Parts: sequence; structure tokens; C-alpha cells
Amino acid sequence: MSGVADVRPAPAPRDVRLASAAVFAVFLLSGVNFASWAARLPAVRDALSLTPERMGVLLLIGAAGSLVSLPLSGLVVERWGARRTVLGFACVNASGFALAALGVTTGHVVLVGVGLVLAGAGAGVWDAAMNIEGAVVEQRLGRTVMPRYHAGFSLGTMAAAGVAAGAAALHVPVQVHLPVVLVLSTTAVVVAVRAFLADPAPRGAHAIVDGDGPRAARPAGGARGALGAWLEPRTLLLGLVVLAAALTEGAANDWVSLAVVDGFGTAHATGAVAFGLFVTAMTAMRMFGTALLDRYGRVAVLRLCVGLAGAGLLVFGLADQLWLALVGVAAWGAGAALGFPVGMSAAADDPQRAAPRVAVVSTVGYAAFLAGPPLLGLLAEHVGYRHALLAILAPVVLGLLVTGAARPPAGAAVPSAADRAAPPAV
Repeated sequence: MSGVADVRPAPAPRDVRLASAAVFAVFLLSGVNFASWAARLPAVRDALSLTPERMGVLLLIGAAGSLVSLPLSGLVVERWGARRTVLGFACVNASGFALAALGVTTGHVVLVGVGLVLAGAGAGVWDAAMNIEGAVVEQRLGRTVMPRYHAGFSLGTMAAAGVAAGAAALHVPVQVHLPVVLVLSTTAVVVAVRAFLADPAPRGAHAIVDGDGPRAARPAGGARGALGAWLEPRTLLLGLVVLAAALTEGAANDWVSLAVVDGFGTAHATGAVAFGLFVTAMTAMRMFGTALLDRYGRVAVLRLCVGLAGAGLLVFGLADQLWLALVGVAAWGAGAALGFPVGMSAAADDPQRAAPRVAVVSTVGYAAFLAGPPLLGLLAEHVGYRHALLAILAPVVLGLLVTGAARPPAGAAVPSAADRAAPPAV
């Protein structure tokens, strides 16, 4: 009989397992709402007779709603707790999309714009709150699960896109399809958040507890704490990790199908296949990369992902044959998968400061989603889509340089011991 003690973690309590399922559900439902609107954009464009330029402005307005709301998300979560924040801003998100659908029906572009601002603001705070709850659940489970929650978002977008394609094929109007989806998804959010872990007291002091019991207390944070998070070197470096991942992922979401069609002279269906390959590779890595994170730690796995993304981008941008470029797309998708969720987990290593830090990291990441696609579009006018995408190698290298920031600080209650055993980040 072996003398080695069994160090496997005890099974998580039932309430933690239910909370984990609930977090996965709200990630998935967020993806459903987003894709249900995004997949019907051709119908929106036709109904409003929008030029490409006006359509781009409309989409930029929606993204700006998220960017404006995210810096405030930490304060909201501290005051309301994750449960009420997710529920409240899921309702804001759904109301915004419903208002946009009404604008499409009446032909009022301004109404659509107002609706998209509300939808973007709701999505931004909802996203930050569910990441904070996901980090708490991850710590209680004692193993890495955050990437799987983000895979839930991807699965939600895939499912909603399929439903939207069916609705479009059956000529179901946007103003009928979208409200039905929004009512169902919001009802599901109401049910899911009931299983969230109990929120801590939203105001006042928090005890800091370690193995010897309570040893100090500190304020929850408030506006001063939210501002202070923007001055923390580690938090800002984590923001750069997420920014690099967001640019790497967002560039593919917006341009990879066009780059395949224009770069290789293929049919539109082949471009759609390339996009689907990217999303599938990314989702698979988010589902199965958790075991790598638990075994090897955040820093080693992030460096592996950065290498995959860089190699995939190089192959895609320089390959002469389509099949080889598609291999690059798959490597690119796998490499882009873990930076965003791991950055969120790392920002929430200290539960007492999770809300403002996740707000900072989310804001930096979404700024990349907002600014990256237009800049790549301008570059593509001069060098073509495929070669323009090679510019993403710059943030990929940046991500490699700052991955050490994801290493947990001393004493953090995080699942993997691999990073804790590693030397401190420089």
C-alpha cells in the first residue's frame, strides 16, 4: 500500500455545484442575447436602408455603451452584489435590444441607437458581474473552471446564430424573433441567479481571514477603491494580458471570413467555414484547457497559448494554400481562447478587491474590442485583409511579455499550485 496521502480535493458542496451551473447558464444566455441581434444585422441594415458607413457608426454606438458602463461595474457589484447586478443589467440589456427592434419596426435609426446604447451598457456590467461570481465559485470549487464559463458564452452565440439563421430563412421579422428570444433568456436569467452564492455585505468593513482567524478589517472600497484599482501595477498588467487576448480574438471575429474570401478568392461559404473553425477551436480550448491550467498553472499555459496564437497568425497571413491557412486559423483560435478568462480569474484572486479590479481589466479588454476592428479595416485597405491581420502579432508579443502578471499573489486561494511554486513575476 502506498504511503502517499490522498490530496485530491473533497467534492464541492451542492450549493457551490449549483452556483457553478448557474454561472455557466448566465454566460450562455449573455451569448444568446448578443448573437440573436448580431445574426440579424443584414435584416436590420435592409430594413433601415443603411450604408456601410452608417451601419458601422451604429455598431460603434452599441460598443461605446459597454465601454462607458464597465468602469462603473465594480461599484455596482460592490453595492448590489453579483446576483442582483446580473439580473438587473440582463434586464437592461434585453430592454435595449427590444427598443432597438422597435426602432427597426418604426424605421427610426435614432431609436435603434438609443436601444443599442442600453443593450451595450447592460451587457458590459452583466459581463463584469458574472465574471466576479464565476471567480468566487472557481475559488470555492478549488479547480479552474472560468474558461468553461467563457466557452458557455461561445456556445450560446453558436446556438442563437443557428436559431437566427432559421428565423431568417423562414422570413420571421426581427421585431418578432428578437422579443421572443429576449423574454425566454431573461426568464432563464431570473431562474439561474437564484442559485448564485450568497453575496457578501455590500457596504462596510470586511474581515480578512486566514488560517489563524480574522486578523484585520478594511473597507469595501467604494469610489476610492475603484479609482485605486486603476493605479495598481498588477491589475494594469492583467489588463494588458486581456487586451492582447481581446485583440487576437476580436480580429478573427470581425475579419477572418473576409480575409479568407478575398485572400483566396473563395466562396462566402468557405469564409463562414473559416470563422466556424476559429470559434470551434477557441471553444474546445476553453472547455478542455482547464486541465492544463490546473496541472501547469496560468503562466505556463498562457505562454503556450500565446505561442499558438502567434504561430497560427503567421501561418494564416503567409500561407499560399487554403488548407494550410485553415490550419493556422485553428491554431489561432486555440491560442486566443484562455487569455480573457484567465485574466478575469487573476483579477479576482483577492475576493475583497475583485469587483474594482475585474472592472478595470474588463474595461481595458473591451476597449480593444472597440478600437481594434476599425484600425485593422483601415490597414486592410492598403495591404489586404490577410496581411493586415499580421499586425495582431504586436499585441501577441505584448501578451507574452506580461503573462507573469497572471501568477497568483502570495497567499491567494486559487486552484493551481503550479504558479504558486514558481518564482515571483518580474
